Amino acid sequence: MASSSLRSLFAYAGGLFSQLPGAPQAPSDVRPFYEPLSGAPSCPIDGPISCHNNTPVVGNSCCFVHPGGRLLLTQFWDQKVHAGGAEDDWTLHGLWPDLCDGTWDQFCHMTPNYNNVTEVLEKHGQQELIEFMNRYWLAGYGPNWHLWDHEYNKHATCINTLAPACYGEDHVPGVEVVDYFTRASALFRTLDTSRALEKAGIVPHARRHYPLVDVQAALEKFSGGKVVLRCTGRRDVLHEAWYHYFIKGSLQTGEFIPAQDYGNKGDAGNCAPWVRYLPKRAHGNEAEEDL
Repeated sequence: MASSSLRSLFAYAGGLFSQLPGAPQAPSDVRPFYEPLSGAPSCPIDGPISCHNNTPVVGNSCCFVHPGGRLLLTQFWDQKVHAGGAEDDWTLHGLWPDLCDGTWDQFCHMTPNYNNVTEVLEKHGQQELIEFMNRYWLAGYGPNWHLWDHEYNKHATCINTLAPACYGEDHVPGVEVVDYFTRASALFRTLDTSRALEKAGIVPHARRHYPLVDVQAALEKFSGGKVVLRCTGRRDVLHEAWYHYFIKGSLQTGEFIPAQDYGNKGDAGNCAPWVRYLPKRAHGNEAEEDL
C-alpha cells in the first residue's frame, strides 16, 4: 500500500496546483511524470479555449483542438485488485475528444491508426510510461495493449492537433502516439478520485449507500469542473467517472481547463439517486493480467 499512498499524496497535490489560476509550478515531485516527446509547433499563450471560439475555425489549426474540443478524462472503478495495484486504485479508461455539444465522433482518421501501441512506445524509449500504463491503464478483460490500441484508434484519431502535418516535415511516425498517452497519463495523475471521495467521507463499503449528489459534488469540487458518473448493476453501483475539460492550445502542449457545463446534451450519467461504492473483492494475478 505504500506506493499507492505516495501516488495519492502527489496526485492530490498536483490536482490542487492545477486548479489555481496563475499558480506557480508544482514542486518537482508532483509535476506530471512525462515530458511530451513532441515536435509539434509552439502555440501562443493567448489563443482561444476549445469550444469557445467566436468565429468559425478555418483550416486545420494545429493550435486549436476542434471539432472534438471537449476532452473527457475517464476512469474505472471495478471490484478487482489488479496485479501490481492496490485496494484504492481507480484506473484510466481513456481521454476522449467529444464535440462541443456533448456528442462525439469516433475512428476519425485525422492521424494514422496504430495496432501496435506498445511497440511504438518502446521504439520511442517510453518504458517508464508503459510501466505506468500497465499499473493504471488496465483492460477489464483481455490484454492491456488491446485496450490501448482501441482507445488510440477510436479516440486519438479524432484529435486534429495529432495529425502528422502538425509536426512538420520532420515528423517521426509514432510521436503522436507518445503525445496522446503522455498527456492522458499526466492528466490522470492529477485526478486521484479515491482521495477526493475519501476527503468527503465517501469510502468503499459493502452495504452503505451514498447520495449521488454528494459523490458528484465531491469530485466536482476537487477537479473544478463537471463530472459525469456512470453505474452498473441496477444503476446503483458506482463504476465510472468522466472529468470534463476544454483545452487552450494543442493537445500536445496545451492547458486543460475544467469545463463548467456538459454541453447541449446535458449530463450523460445513468446512476440512481443513491449509489453503492463497493470495495474490491478479488486480487488479480500476473497470469490473469497477461491473458
